[in-house]
Amino acid sequence: MFRTALRNVLAHKARLLMTVLAVLLGVAFVSGTLVFTNTISAASQKSSQKGFDHVDVAIQPHTADRDKSRPGEAPKLTQHLLDQVGKVPGAASATGSVGGFAAIADQHGKLVGEGFNSSGANYYPGADGKDSRYPLKDGRAPQGANEIALDAKTADRGGYKVGDTVRLSVDGPVLEKKLTGVFTTDDGNVSAGGSLALFDTATAQRLYAKPGEFTEIDVKAAAGTSQSALKAAVEKVLPRDAEATTGKELADEQAKFIAQAMDGMKTGMLAFAAISLFVGIFIIANTFTMLVAQRTKELALMRAVGASRGQVTRSVLVEAFVVGAVAAVTGLLAGIGIGAGLRALLNGSGATVPDGPLVVSPGTVVASLVVGIVVTMLAAWLPGRRAAKIPPVAAMNSVHAVATTRSLVVRNTIGALLSGAGVAAVLAGTGMNDGKFVMGLGAGLLLIGVFVLTPLLSRPLIAAAAPVLRLFGISGKLARQNAVRNPRRTAATASALMIGLTLITGLTVIAGSVQQALDKMATSAVKADYVVSMAGRTPLSPDVAKKLASLPETTASSPLRMAASRIDGDHEQLTGVDGKSITELTKLDFTAGSFDGLTAGKAVVDESTAKTHGWKLGSTVDATFEDGKHGKLTVSGVYKGNELMRGIMVDTTTLAPHQSTVNDQQVMVKTKAGASESAKDSLRKALGDNPAIQIQDKKDISNDIASSISLMLNMLYGLLAMAVIVAVLGVVNTLAMSVFERSQEIGMLRAIGLDRKGIKRMVRLESLVISLFGGVLGVGLGVFLGWAAGELLGKSLGTYEMVLPWGRMAFFLLMAALVGILAALWPARRAAKLNMLTAIKTE
Repeated sequence: MFRTALRNVLAHKARLLMTVLAVLLGVAFVSGTLVFTNTISAASQKSSQKGFDHVDVAIQPHTADRDKSRPGEAPKLTQHLLDQVGKVPGAASATGSVGGFAAIADQHGKLVGEGFNSSGANYYPGADGKDSRYPLKDGRAPQGANEIALDAKTADRGGYKVGDTVRLSVDGPVLEKKLTGVFTTDDGNVSAGGSLALFDTATAQRLYAKPGEFTEIDVKAAAGTSQSALKAAVEKVLPRDAEATTGKELADEQAKFIAQAMDGMKTGMLAFAAISLFVGIFIIANTFTMLVAQRTKELALMRAVGASRGQVTRSVLVEAFVVGAVAAVTGLLAGIGIGAGLRALLNGSGATVPDGPLVVSPGTVVASLVVGIVVTMLAAWLPGRRAAKIPPVAAMNSVHAVATTRSLVVRNTIGALLSGAGVAAVLAGTGMNDGKFVMGLGAGLLLIGVFVLTPLLSRPLIAAAAPVLRLFGISGKLARQNAVRNPRRTAATASALMIGLTLITGLTVIAGSVQQALDKMATSAVKADYVVSMAGRTPLSPDVAKKLASLPETTASSPLRMAASRIDGDHEQLTGVDGKSITELTKLDFTAGSFDGLTAGKAVVDESTAKTHGWKLGSTVDATFEDGKHGKLTVSGVYKGNELMRGIMVDTTTLAPHQSTVNDQQVMVKTKAGASESAKDSLRKALGDNPAIQIQDKKDISNDIASSISLMLNMLYGLLAMAVIVAVLGVVNTLAMSVFERSQEIGMLRAIGLDRKGIKRMVRLESLVISLFGGVLGVGLGVFLGWAAGELLGKSLGTYEMVLPWGRMAFFLLMAALVGILAALWPARRAAKLNMLTAIKTE
């Protein structure tokens, strides 16, 4: 039986080719994902670990034990502590670090690197006058307030050389400094495409902290001293609000963080790989079902000469094992290529990836082989079980009996129950506050139920296309009859396409609706003409708000200033605004009170916060500000919060006495002429043509939202494309095997006068009908599931309304039709080239 199974694989290798391709693509997706994420993770970890080569013990503020009486005040690391640490037994040197955001403009005024990875730090020379963290490649270290050094990659991208003047910004205002040196670094942010600027220590402290203060102290161990021993010695001189961590612990923590980030990406990509493999199951099951049907006499003869049912089943599973093994091995090799290609693609797109070897772990190899073989054998088990039930007497007949009415009734009953349960669960999920799990379960049951019901649905839906098919004469009539001749086969073929289009349509409905909701929120909640913020979403200097307010074209402006506080024992973020101007800049729906009374000692709160604390208009709130001082706030308004504006708002005069460092998250501005290019240019010039500052009107905000959602949607389309490709292979495979199965029939049609063009048209129309059947089901299910998911989103997004993307849905159906036409090219050509007499003699 084993030898027979192997011979069957070799005899039917052409018919099994599409099955191999379907499994190969799924395995390649899995192995490519594992290779890519493992490679990026290993390279990132190696790069980050290099950054800790000069650190044996790091001292950082112990923010977890921050003084509860001073909710906004961070612990300080002083020069005195640095001097103490440098003298502990086992310490060779101690280095003080201070840093933050620093955006660099190139020679053309454009921002260099990714905004969120643009950073600045201090150059801290040791006894030899050098900082071992930043080896100088050219020039010298910065030594004064007007000097700077850049990493080599940033200098190269910006077109700078030693002696040039560099324009930069750390919190808004433009700074101009002379470039005195270019250095190399193993900093992970720079490796990932960011930039790094170095200042002398005094300048860095003035920009990012206070004179004499550091954000971290790094200690290097003397020869023969272990990190743990040095840590124990350092801890003896530490104040209560500082903590020591070994370099190894920091490297391990960073590696864990990178691994967690990669795990999220890996899980997402593997989920889409699972979808592709799930779609592939339909092809595998369809292929083996058709192979078993075509070998009815052969299998019956084997049963007649003594083969048991178990042997027949095992022979089919052996064939599946061979197919799965071949597909898994080739898929693994293809996946390795995909992993390497994805890394090259990232590098080519400007997202710099740390250097490192391609990682093909034993786990990747094992996972690829197991996935390929197990999926194929599971999909082939049911056809194998059916093969074992073929009675020996079937050897006397040309074909085995078709599915009985009873089996179809049972199938339709099960499908109806699953679909009903799925719809009920989805509808129940829409009424829950957190119904994601119930809705997900319902969506899965609905998809399975519709798949089970597809044979029943195929007849009426395909019959609806009869008027159009009649236009193609006898070819159209035959195509319709062929499409419904074997409902189970049609169902399996169409369902593969249905699943892909269900997900694509559902995501499109949700994305379009969310985009409109956020767009509506941005335009309805904000009356300001412009919102000014830093490119890296870092804090703005209060000088920016003052500068904008002083411009003659400005009619109203207000900063949004964040400050920590403690209220009713909980940490609460306070948002400081200009109480006099905020009414002209925002449009919030107040349920009680308004912004009019927002003066010193007053606060407006969103409904959710008010409900949590039991506040109402006129309530008095005891607050502990960030400097530890207590005060009372009176609620002067309650508004409906949204994704853009929520929480507790107070006048900036309420916060000012308690803030040691004042920073704004953004500034809202209204101008005399309204939003226009001339007004935007005027604001930009007033701020020194600073590329690190974003000046956005409502249209810019909407475009940002749209581009972010479009990018996400395109990524999801790309990931789902694999499932659609697998579905296309399924259509090709089914048609090709169907043509082989109907060779005699096609020969007879040719003999009675149907020409080659008519045969080709018949096969193409059959493929078109099956593809459109799957497309209609997929789009319909996608709209329903998109609506259901939107009902959940609407609970947290007040402006959410479902938007049906009619244009895109029509495009999806058009693509389904195109899939049908393209998938039929080879099978139609093969059918038309069949020799008439040879085909008639075929059994």
